[in-house]
Amino acid sequence: MKGKDKRLPSELEACWREKDMAGGQVCDALVMIMRTSGCCWAKSGGCNMCGYRNASLPQTTVEDLNRQIDQALFKYKGEPFVKIYTSGSFFDRREIPEVVRERIFDEFKGCKRILAESRPEFLTADLLSTLPKTMSVALGLESANEEVLRTCINKGFTAQESKAAGERIKDAGLRVRTYLLLKPPHLTEKAAMADTIASAHFADCFSDEISVNPLNIQHGTVVERLWKRGEFRSPWIWSLIEVMKQLSGTVHARLMSSPSGGGSQRGVHNCGKCDREALDAVERFSFSQDPRDLAVTCECKSTWECYMKAEQVLGTAADLGRTFNNDLMIPKK
Repeated sequence: MKGKDKRLPSELEACWREKDMAGGQVCDALVMIMRTSGCCWAKSGGCNMCGYRNASLPQTTVEDLNRQIDQALFKYKGEPFVKIYTSGSFFDRREIPEVVRERIFDEFKGCKRILAESRPEFLTADLLSTLPKTMSVALGLESANEEVLRTCINKGFTAQESKAAGERIKDAGLRVRTYLLLKPPHLTEKAAMADTIASAHFADCFSDEISVNPLNIQHGTVVERLWKRGEFRSPWIWSLIEVMKQLSGTVHARLMSSPSGGGSQRGVHNCGKCDREALDAVERFSFSQDPRDLAVTCECKSTWECYMKAEQVLGTAADLGRTFNNDLMIPKK
């Protein structure tokens, strides 16, 4: 066997530390991605941008999951915030059996905050009433536009179903983090920004936090095929910054973004020269909520503006920079 075939179901897919917030304070958070038997929705098609099925191993057992917890505990240094991700839904018993879930809650009962993600269909009122009050549930709403959810993302549930789940979570006295996808396939840069802004206003009434996730091109996905053909470009960091600026002060939820693959061609990026500075600005804003922290300057901002005008004139969401070798996007002096 070679490559990923060597992965063991008893090993975590990944585990690291990062900064986040608990109890209104910036703190260290332990993040673990568990290898499970897989997302139920991915098994019947899945979301167009999601490559997390690659982290799944169908033969994973309860014993394997417990060994993964042991590994996380070995790395745990008393962080007040623990995030547990799977390739699908933490509250799907086929992925995380109840006995494993109960062990996780017991092992990390001293934490101020635990975060796990789930599709809305698993979040019943009965289940939510049994969860610890330190629990935050993450919902992958992605977009409030039903057409975008259905045709661009293939999400498999509606925005109203996600909203209903968010309301049930709040009714149970728990916190909600809602994920929004910046630039699903087939949307232009300008349309993608408008969609995320509208979706944030939709989600604000049932969300404590809104995390804007710029699309990161993952292996083996529909989006990767579009990208390889020059039919998709990951969003600009300028677009992410503009979304945050327009939303700042207009929603009650904490706005945040921690882009995967930021600064790479597969992730949210600008010209390359300003990427690190721009991503650092987004990170600062995610903690401060002060739009002044989003102040970044670079000559490529005018290129981004020209890019959006070219998309509008040509009526396409293709990667114009690659198709026309950037000639259309060079500002005229």
